[in-house]
Formats: sequence, C-alpha cells, structure tokens
Amino acid sequence: MKILALSDQAVERVYTLSSNGHFRDVELILGCGDMPYAYLEYLLTVLNVPMYYVPGNHDPRSSQADAEGGSNIDLKTVRFNKFLIGGLGGSIRYRPDGVNQYTQAEAYLRAFALLPRLALNRLQYGRALDILISHSPPFGIHDDSDPAHNGLKALNWLIRIAQPRYHFHGHTHFYRQNIASPETITGITKIINVYPYKVIEASH
Repeated sequence: MKILALSDQAVERVYTLSSNGHFRDVELILGCGDMPYAYLEYLLTVLNVPMYYVPGNHDPRSSQADAEGGSNIDLKTVRFNKFLIGGLGGSIRYRPDGVNQYTQAEAYLRAFALLPRLALNRLQYGRALDILISHSPPFGIHDDSDPAHNGLKALNWLIRIAQPRYHFHGHTHFYRQNIASPETITGITKIINVYPYKVIEASH
C-alpha cells in the first residue's frame, strides 16, 4: 500500500505534484501533526483517498477544529485495507498552557488508553498494530535535546507492546546535524520521520 505521510510544514511543491497526478498511486494519507487543516483538506479533495491524522502541539484542540473529511485517530485504532493503524497525538509539555502537550507521565496515561483496543486487535487479527502514527518521536530516537523536542517515552513503550511494522512521526526536522537519519529500525518496527512529507510503500 502506498502512503503519503506528512508533518509540520505545508510544502508548495506538493500542491503542484498532487494536481499533476504525481501521487495518483497513493491509497492513503496519514497526517502526523502540525499541518494546516486547509492543506490536508486540499490533498484529500485532489487525491480522493482516506485520510487519518493526529494533532500536533501547534494544532487546535480536537474538540475545537478538525480537518474536514479526515479522521482524527488520536487514542484510536482503525482498520484500512487490512492494515491496523493507531494514533497518539501531541508532544512533550514545554509550556504550562500548551495545547496538545503532555508530561511524560501524562503521555503514558494516554498510551495506556489504547490497551483495550490493541488487545482486541490481537484477538481478532493476531496482531495489535501495523502502523503507529504520532506527532512526537519516541524518546532518544529522532528527538532533540531542547525542551520542546524531547521525545515521548510512552511511544517507546507503545512500540514494544504493540510491535507495529511502521511508526511515522514528525515534530523534529531530520536535516539537523544531530539527527543522522530519518529512519531507524527498532525490533521489527521501522521508525520514520516523515517531515515534511514522504511517500512510503508499506507492506505486511
């Protein structure tokens, strides 16, 4: 399955590529947070494929706004084209009043809320997840040392528990010198920083 995954920045070139058919083989859009909803809605309209996304730390609260036509899967799982997809939005808390920001302990509590769905998936399909999407990277993987870009330890735990084949995230910009590669393999999971966008061929 060919996936268009995006995060953090609306890229002018994507408008041109999408309108001229460059993404015609894409079957699914996955948004990893901090994307202008108008940008996501445009891609959804032009490509005419399903879209799932999670909020980032610069997005509004989910109760206040949504990307029309897409599905916010923060703390949810869905099944699409035989792929089990789950989401965990937000980032580390770096401002007391920050929207979609969480302490490490709060992020763990949010991740724990996924356990019943993951257990049911394992009973029904023999596995918990195929793809995990988040805004934040895991702690110590593709994250950064400044307070706003520390990874979430709950994601490391979730990857160990759910063992997805893929984890897509944004939030950090991989061209920084201290991030050697946008892709890391942990166990059976390929962790990919999709900033600002990537087309990924996902397989079972």
